[in-house]
Amino acid sequence: MSGLQIVLSVLAALVALVLVWHIVRDEQPGNVGFFGLVALEAGLVVQLVWGLVRVADDHRGVSVFPYLGYLIGALLILPIGFVWSASEKSRSGTAVLLVAVLVLPVLFLRLHDLWSAHV
Repeated sequence: MSGLQIVLSVLAALVALVLVWHIVRDEQPGNVGFFGLVALEAGLVVQLVWGLVRVADDHRGVSVFPYLGYLIGALLILPIGFVWSASEKSRSGTAVLLVAVLVLPVLFLRLHDLWSAHV
């Protein structure tokens, strides 16, 4: 995994802990959770640009369409989870957001696997 993906995975783990805290207390995520999600999404935009540059440069042996699919999927999962969570004001809405955050490191691992197959 790249340094950016490691940093984003650690940030995702911290945001997940905040979300678990809110689930246990049965409350909506506050500013800390929101700003954590914003930071994650900004990092995902950087990852998308970085991934597109890598694919445009040298991508022999990389399955381009699955790689781009994982890049775009990682970028879209948080907004989808946020909208779903905002429409559900109970504990389960926060749990949906938690699942979206926990899926990100898995997507990072898959991106790494796709790219390392070409090296």
